[in-house]
Parts: sequence; C-alpha cells; structure tokens
Amino acid sequence: MYLRDQSEPSQQHYVFAYFVRIENVGSRIAQLMSRRWLIHDSSGEDIEVKGEGVVGEQPIIPPGEIHEYQSFCILKSGEGFMEGHYNFLCPDGTTFRAEIPRFILSASESTSLPS
Repeated sequence: MYLRDQSEPSQQHYVFAYFVRIENVGSRIAQLMSRRWLIHDSSGEDIEVKGEGVVGEQPIIPPGEIHEYQSFCILKSGEGFMEGHYNFLCPDGTTFRAEIPRFILSASESTSLPS
C-alpha cells in the first residue's frame, strides 16, 4: 500500500506499507529465525535486507496457527517490487526455508491510505 501522506515524490521518497500473513500448514511447530528481502526500485537501485526475525520478533508458530505483521519500505521511485524468504527452525533442530513470492510496489496502482 502506498503511503501518500508520508511520501515526498519531489524528494524521491516513496513510502510503502506491506502486510504479511504467515500460516503454519505443516505438522510441526516452527520458529521464524531470519529473513532476507530483495527490494528492487525501478530507479535501478537494488537493496538486500537480511536480519533476525521480523519486526523485532522471532515468532513461534504452532501447526495451524498464523502470525501476522506489517512493515514498510522506502523507494526512490514510485514503482518497484519485493521478494525473498524466511528461515525457520523446528524443535528437532531441522530448518527449512519459505519463499516469499514477488509482490509489486506501485504508487500509481496501489490503494493508498486516506490522507
């Protein structure tokens, strides 16, 4: 979602919020340990963001449960995309990776929050 009231297009400052819903469809508890985002800006800039957990948390998600959060990113242009993956840890020590499909960030096509 494009945050028009927090953006300054004349300053190449476009703010987008995104909302994530992670559902554990497996049969084991899984803890989200880290993430890796690739953020592409149509101005030609590519940024890689890696870190522990999400928004300061490493949530434990039991089977059938959901974890939701929201965050934001800033682009230099009004168009771009994000994609990446999460790394999870199970109680038995096994790990797995969940891909985050590409999603579009578009100031012209996005629903904006009201001003």
